[in-house]
Amino acid sequence: MKDSLGMMNGLRMLRRYGWVAGVVLGIGLAGSAWAQTGAATPLSTNVTGLPPFRLSLGVESARQPQDVDLAIQVLVAITLLTLAPSIILLMTSFTRIAIVLSFVRSALTLQGAPSNQIIIGLSLFITLFIMAPTWEQIHRDALQPYRTQQISGEAALDQASRHIRTFMLRQTRPKDVELFVGLAQIEPTPPEQLPLRVVIPGFIISELRTAFQMGFLLFVPFILIDLVVATVLMSMGMMMMPPQTIALPLKILLFVLVDGWNLIVRSVIQSFGA
Repeated sequence: MKDSLGMMNGLRMLRRYGWVAGVVLGIGLAGSAWAQTGAATPLSTNVTGLPPFRLSLGVESARQPQDVDLAIQVLVAITLLTLAPSIILLMTSFTRIAIVLSFVRSALTLQGAPSNQIIIGLSLFITLFIMAPTWEQIHRDALQPYRTQQISGEAALDQASRHIRTFMLRQTRPKDVELFVGLAQIEPTPPEQLPLRVVIPGFIISELRTAFQMGFLLFVPFILIDLVVATVLMSMGMMMMPPQTIALPLKILLFVLVDGWNLIVRSVIQSFGA
């Protein structure tokens, strides 16, 4: 009986203090392993497995003129990347295309079809198609000679601006260009020598005007459908029926039957003389 009581007390003591013994044993094993490692490897040697380079972030003074030139080039490149969306939107055919496609969706009284992503994507691809000849000229006369070091950077920029200026002036009304020439108080200058700060805002105003004209023409047939549907419903005494319920399917049907997307894209491309 006494032996069984002693055995039970021993098991209780082992359960209570067993974790203490485990921790002490682990510390002892870790200490012996650390001692062996320290004895085998001197403290003065480097630990293997570290990457063979050092990362340092900071601002240092330029030691050579080339460093200043490289820093300016990096700053200009970052600035151009920041302004790239604005350049694409305002100096190409993208503005007119995106506005016309938005008018089409509004005329059809569709809220989310096609979505904004589809309209922007389609506008970008049509812009690439329309601007391809201009970009090929820029690549031939500006980028390629600059890469082969045949012309300087200023000459390449002048050649590129000349081609993009020609495109914008072809789509800009003389009245809009004269507006900004007068505001800038520039002397009479040939159109091909006008600065871009005058040509770009005139081009944007002309694009907005042309896009709204095309949008108005797109609205006319769909407004007629709304009027006809509303008149028919009133003559039938169905005043509680919303006309949009009947007009929306008819608009979509008419748009599909006349192959509306083909006509609109063709009209937009032909409006640029492409």
